[in-house]
Amino acid sequence: MKPALVTDIAKRFKQNPLLKPADLKPSRDGMVIECLLNPGVFRFNNMTWLLLRVAERPVQQAGHISIPIYNEDGEIEILHFKKDDPDLDGSDPRVVCYRGKDYLTTLSHLRLVCSADGKVFQQPEHYHPIFGKDKLETYGIEDCRVTEIDGLFNLTYTMVSALGVGVGLIQTKDWKSYDRRGMIFPPHNKDCAIFEEKINEKYYALHRPSSPQLGGNYIWLSESPDLIHWGNHKCIATTRKNTWDSARVGAGAAPIKTSEGWLEIYHGADANHRYCLGALLLDLNDPSKVLARSEFPLMEPTEEYELTGFFGNVIFTNGHLVNDDTIHLYYGASDEVICGAELSIQSILQTLLAN
Repeated sequence: MKPALVTDIAKRFKQNPLLKPADLKPSRDGMVIECLLNPGVFRFNNMTWLLLRVAERPVQQAGHISIPIYNEDGEIEILHFKKDDPDLDGSDPRVVCYRGKDYLTTLSHLRLVCSADGKVFQQPEHYHPIFGKDKLETYGIEDCRVTEIDGLFNLTYTMVSALGVGVGLIQTKDWKSYDRRGMIFPPHNKDCAIFEEKINEKYYALHRPSSPQLGGNYIWLSESPDLIHWGNHKCIATTRKNTWDSARVGAGAAPIKTSEGWLEIYHGADANHRYCLGALLLDLNDPSKVLARSEFPLMEPTEEYELTGFFGNVIFTNGHLVNDDTIHLYYGASDEVICGAELSIQSILQTLLAN
């Protein structure tokens, strides 16, 4: 295990990893859970809840790669490819390409777990998983952020299909009945985090459209009158050459309101796909104005469970709770296990204001 670098100011939970794939049961016979990833986080019924991304795949057969998808009837269908097929590229554990068409190796859904102490989690009865439903979710649903506004929980999540990757919205008050509002940001888009309160009578959200040629994987800001229709898009943070966030950046959970501005914990990756966490400080009245940005990561892969796994060298968050000065951060490590850490808001602000 490598020692934490000086720039890493996170205090990791001693209980890490909090959840591993073996801790939960697959959603159906014939499937195995490969990864637990990137939970949305919220408080409900005096408990801490995580909305996990659970990535499953079929039990693999010798000489084959088996891929799960939702078919047009909304049922899980298993596709089988021979490993020695010259038309198959299976070099990436996350994606296979067959005759020019990409497929995810796993199929993700969202699942609730809860805890009285924020450390030991269990799957509660009578709270059902959320599965992909239509042709825009045939490859599953992923990486949900949860923002509560006036008692309504707004779930922004990634919808994945052969048609592209976009942002969907689901709303609920009781976590038992769900209002699926459809796709609110079309492909290619993800990493959508809604602010927890209006600013000048408007809702705001961070999101990440992507461009394979012009532009890149940048953080954008958008505004809305109703959480459904979004416009006045502005790019607020781009990648930076030769840095820890040189390849892509994306928002974490909802920004935290502080006396100095809106504090956003975001992820950045470099050319080697090493994912770390940093921060942006946005103006309170005009969040399109970036007041400060992390020069170095606040948190980076250093522990064994962050360095090795399904896809190693990764720390990724899209959920936290705030208690006074403490951010209780929950994150996915190595695209396989769920972990927790604490960060001080004042400590983060000090690193930002020093820049």
